Amino acid sequence: MTAPQPFTRHDITFPSNDSTCAGWLYLPTGVTSPPVVILGHGLGATREMRLDAFAERFAQAGIAALAFTYRHFGDSGGHPRQLLSIKRQLADWDAAIAYVKARRDVDRARVAVWGSSFGGGHAITVASRHPELRAAVAQCPFTDGLASALALGPVASLRMTPVLARDLATRVRGRAPAMVPIAAAPGSPALMNAPDALPGYEALLPAGKTFRNEVAARVIPTIAAYRPGRAAKKVAIPILFCVSNTDSVTPPAQTLRYARTAPRGEIKRYDAGHFDFYTGETFEELVGDQTEFLARQLQAAPAAPTP
Repeated sequence: MTAPQPFTRHDITFPSNDSTCAGWLYLPTGVTSPPVVILGHGLGATREMRLDAFAERFAQAGIAALAFTYRHFGDSGGHPRQLLSIKRQLADWDAAIAYVKARRDVDRARVAVWGSSFGGGHAITVASRHPELRAAVAQCPFTDGLASALALGPVASLRMTPVLARDLATRVRGRAPAMVPIAAAPGSPALMNAPDALPGYEALLPAGKTFRNEVAARVIPTIAAYRPGRAAKKVAIPILFCVSNTDSVTPPAQTLRYARTAPRGEIKRYDAGHFDFYTGETFEELVGDQTEFLARQLQAAPAAPTP
């Protein structure tokens, strides 16, 4: 028999602009009005890709957790599908914050945000815009589109120009988007083509699950121009940056420069790759550091042990 968990998980949806986001809400057992942390994933990923692992650990520590999937992906609403819009994803974060603040079973005055990779960049942006939050965590965060484009390499970037042109044309004509792979083998045109990118994404999938390894190509120029790390200096709340020393997707040197500008920033560094953060010993180290940080900032009480 499986041992009972010190939390309950609820399937939820919340409105975001013209559609809805799907999510899981984890409520710790035996904790009245717990603080809550909102979790958002990276580039084209969904909450099934290991957000549950982090959320469960936070709930075990007495912190409610809302893990959600952005519009246009997974089982969330939004059309066309696989549309990666920075503006819309930031609006989804705002909607998630509004959702938890409207609930009566969590402490609406103790809310934190947690983002990984592209979502880590969003967490910085959101934290800079919501000074009422109590804390933020940015895990292997995307902080500078130009730095990430240079890491991808100019040849691979140029090879995506034709599909970008096709997608912009389909947008004008109101047709289905032209797609570009999210992750691919080294040298292949994709948003990420580091050696660990494709196997890293595949390792996040639970057994029997698949994900669409593609997004509308129109996002390419907006990713290159997105530099959420610049907002770090405007984050007035405590923020924890978890940085990979060998990150192949979000170059650590630029991330560290931005992180050091956060007035109340804390930095943890790890000798592990970008995709190693989600599993194994690195995950255990990371989630331990993050749980300690969130419990300290949110003044969380441990969940009641289950009999």
